[in-house]
Amino acid sequence: MNLFAVLEQAATRHGDRGAVYLGEHRVLTWSDLRDRALRIATSISETGEPGDRIAVASENRPEIVELMFAIWAAERVFVPVNYKLHPLEMEQIIDDSGAALVFASPRITPALTSVTDVPVEALDSPSYLNRLEATSSDRPRDTDPGSLAWLFYTSGTTGRSKGAMLSHRNLMAMTVAHLSDFDDPDDHCSLVHGAPMSHGSGLYIPPYVLRGARQVIPESATFDAAEFLDLCEHHPGSSAFLAPTMVQRLVETGRPRPAQLRTVVYGGGPMYVDSMKKALKAFGPIFVQLYGQGEAPMTITGLRRADHVGATDAVLGSVGYARSGVDVAVVRADGKPAELNEIGEIVCRGDVVMSGYWRNPDATADTLKRGWLHTGDMGSFDADGYLTLRDRSKDVVISGGSNIYPREVEEVLLEHPDVAEACVVGTPDPDWGEIVIAFIVGTAAEPDLDAHLLERIARFKRPKRYLYVDELPKNSYGKVLKRELREQLR
Repeated sequence: MNLFAVLEQAATRHGDRGAVYLGEHRVLTWSDLRDRALRIATSISETGEPGDRIAVASENRPEIVELMFAIWAAERVFVPVNYKLHPLEMEQIIDDSGAALVFASPRITPALTSVTDVPVEALDSPSYLNRLEATSSDRPRDTDPGSLAWLFYTSGTTGRSKGAMLSHRNLMAMTVAHLSDFDDPDDHCSLVHGAPMSHGSGLYIPPYVLRGARQVIPESATFDAAEFLDLCEHHPGSSAFLAPTMVQRLVETGRPRPAQLRTVVYGGGPMYVDSMKKALKAFGPIFVQLYGQGEAPMTITGLRRADHVGATDAVLGSVGYARSGVDVAVVRADGKPAELNEIGEIVCRGDVVMSGYWRNPDATADTLKRGWLHTGDMGSFDADGYLTLRDRSKDVVISGGSNIYPREVEEVLLEHPDVAEACVVGTPDPDWGEIVIAFIVGTAAEPDLDAHLLERIARFKRPKRYLYVDELPKNSYGKVLKRELREQLR
């Protein structure tokens, strides 16, 4: 089974209905979308081989939808690249994936062509438009469901991106779980892409396409709370995936819930209980929480709409219970099951779990053990089956829904000649969920550190504060005690 069948079914059933919208304006019908995807697939198939990786680096744009299905129709692998990354970070993903071709937005193309030898094609270029003149290819008929469909780049404590290998079967399991657990759209509904389509919002394209729900891309190509609410006033049966910080910004507008806004799935970072209560008061019981990872996309545990109604603080502070088709457990360091309320590592298994990391057998072996995905997150189950996250053992900082990996920032800081030592931690923040704090041993001034970082990594990874110390606390083995640094921030 090939995920192109999802679009094929929608186009067959809803041909002349609107499929893709830019703001309030219809861009493509379902028949248009299918035709364009098949034409692009033909042009892609003229070079290379099935299984080739095709990268897409763009802020939210309508072309992402057609490219996703075109790449699958050509039996290639979709490799989305976070548009917020520094060009050098994008190049690392392109190089690691062995991408044969990169499609990029006009804004990103110039910087990307300067750092990679892989062909980069702008989405407004004559060459891209020429692809739409090709003869439509045949629909893929014999794709192995276990073949690679999406290479989702995530990172571990080293900050070096790793490609989680997601098959057509993985993504269909995610699709079915979403429609079973969280939302029940039809052809009179809409998916509004407020969050990046390179991540969570893009992963939710298949379930909504399967049901014939229109894809709505904001004209700003990013998240603007007022624009998002305006779109939810206009488009029927609106649903969206948003990071917790985005939900907070909706509440801060002071506007009532649009009558057409039916579902907001929130995840990708901590949602504090007080913030959730304010959101429920402002918009009512439209919220769904998910806990997942790129390695088990969007599908480990969750809280449904009804679970939020009259919920205790303990329930609102949890990440819910196991999703459809997924086994979830908490294990001790020795691998044995933890008792109720005992903290251990969260593990899961099911058809949604990746097959491993791209060309990284060591990382795969560390993460997939005896059929279970080891998430690296610490948590505990209560007697009612609710899972609560207690800590992230990998020290990832999640700010505004984006993962920031401390060691990556630390290594760049240590390249500065006036920095002797550096340690990066996250601390709770009411607006961003968490922010990055850097402890510095050295004499480098803050403006110099900002300039140094902005030349090497993405802006959103830059520390919000620098704290200068004489030395970093360490244990007898010389390991920095991040716990003590976090305690200094309380």
